[in-house]
Amino acid sequence: MKKVLFLLLMAAVRVSGQSTPPISSSGNYPPPVTFTADQDHQNMMDQLGIKTLRNGPSGDEKAPNHANYDEALANPYPNLPDVMTMKNGKKVTTAKEWWDIRRPEIVEDMDREVYGRLPKNIPGITWSVKTLDREVVARVPVIAKLVEGHVDNSSYPAINVDIKMTVVLPANAKGPVPVLIMFSPAGFPAPSAPTAAQNAQINAALKQLLINADPSLKAVFEEHPLYQPFAGPAPMGFGFGPPAPPKVTPDVPGVIGENYDPPSNEQLIADGWGYVSLDLGSIQADNAQGLTRGIIGLVNKGQPRKPDDWGALRAWGWGANEVLNYLAANEPTADAKHVGVEGVSRYGKAALVALAYNPNIAMALVGSSGEGGAKLNRRNWGEAVESLTGGEYYWMAGNFMKYGASEAKFGSKNAGDLPVDSHELIAMCAPRLTFISYGVPEKGDAKWLDHQGSYMAAIAAGPVFKLLGAKDLGVSNDYKTEKMPAVNVPMLNGQLAWRQHDQKHEDHANMKWFIKWADQNIGHTTPAPAGRRPGGE
Repeated sequence: MKKVLFLLLMAAVRVSGQSTPPISSSGNYPPPVTFTADQDHQNMMDQLGIKTLRNGPSGDEKAPNHANYDEALANPYPNLPDVMTMKNGKKVTTAKEWWDIRRPEIVEDMDREVYGRLPKNIPGITWSVKTLDREVVARVPVIAKLVEGHVDNSSYPAINVDIKMTVVLPANAKGPVPVLIMFSPAGFPAPSAPTAAQNAQINAALKQLLINADPSLKAVFEEHPLYQPFAGPAPMGFGFGPPAPPKVTPDVPGVIGENYDPPSNEQLIADGWGYVSLDLGSIQADNAQGLTRGIIGLVNKGQPRKPDDWGALRAWGWGANEVLNYLAANEPTADAKHVGVEGVSRYGKAALVALAYNPNIAMALVGSSGEGGAKLNRRNWGEAVESLTGGEYYWMAGNFMKYGASEAKFGSKNAGDLPVDSHELIAMCAPRLTFISYGVPEKGDAKWLDHQGSYMAAIAAGPVFKLLGAKDLGVSNDYKTEKMPAVNVPMLNGQLAWRQHDQKHEDHANMKWFIKWADQNIGHTTPAPAGRRPGGE
């Protein structure tokens, strides 16, 4: 009987399972280059004429090259590029000058030296719904879809790129709802299960199938009439009265508590939002050896990058914008004018880059993004430019490696030589909703991330928000003197927002603040709970 059950199970897996086609060459197409991470890194150094890179700081405070955490040494290049000064030396005084002159100048420098250029020949995507499931999240009926986007690879069949995501939208929404694209693995939040009657039907069919395969099992089932080959899901308990209220720790400035908030996706659904879980790894691998695969490898036909080619952060941001395009074209329940992005750590970097470069993305929750994200590159605190030029260089353009070079054909360069910095990346987001989020080192949001340096970047980006008719953080724009507010003190009165929560390396603890802030800015109203009248019981 075990053998029969096993064969039945394997048959089901073959029918429903998804697999990634192996990479292969076909026809007259050359196979993709296969580099190790070290080989790809050396290839870029050779293209740039770099002989030696400086080592990045160590996260081990006992190491000789430990990261700096002394504020007196944190600003070796104290003067940031002026976001409001054009390359001709003139000050930006109008929104037209920002859009027509200054912003394009910043974008060009960001493209060439930091994140890489978006290719002009990115193939189109064919989207298909693989599975649709009707589920319940936060007591709200939802429709969850596993969606796959196949990137046209007819120009280079040796590489397949199939973007994977789960789209979850309220089933009974009265109109289009805002959507947050969350950079996380695709998966169903609460898969539906057969009812008791359906489970009995399954068992009856399964018993008959087993008896047909082995007639002797008929006597076994008659001897044990209550035995069910398929037990089904564990029964759910239904108690009496309303559910127990969630534990709550008050947000007290400067005091570290515990976060008992529901999961982020449940908070979004309960507030009348939808969300997308986007698997960024299905767009571009989060490693250096993957640079000749994924969307970057497909566009380059399996060849190594050039110095100003896009890195993973830009590729992930491109993917997020394509998801927005999918929602606009295929999901009438989604409000395409109010789609945001969210991510933490490297995915927080990707969220900020996505918002900065894609004008149709309306908002972002940028969680603990550090170097390559909201942190000032010029700051000598924790993670540094050299951490990326020698480590996760594949997130960036190849040209970014120049700023960690100690010996090269062009001499040497450091963070102070960068033509742009992260305050200008944040300014590229203006006047759209930009929420910079961090936690606390005591809970694991490491000092390495440079919370103060990220706050300084947000302060320095403020003038652009104000120029475009939005509100910044509401303090002066003197990034040299402004200090972070206390933990749990929100700065949410403008379209540029900041809050350092009292939890670990995540943004879950800021999700309720983000939702409330976004709702106020976009005019979204939380729907009344099922069975209740708005404003009543």
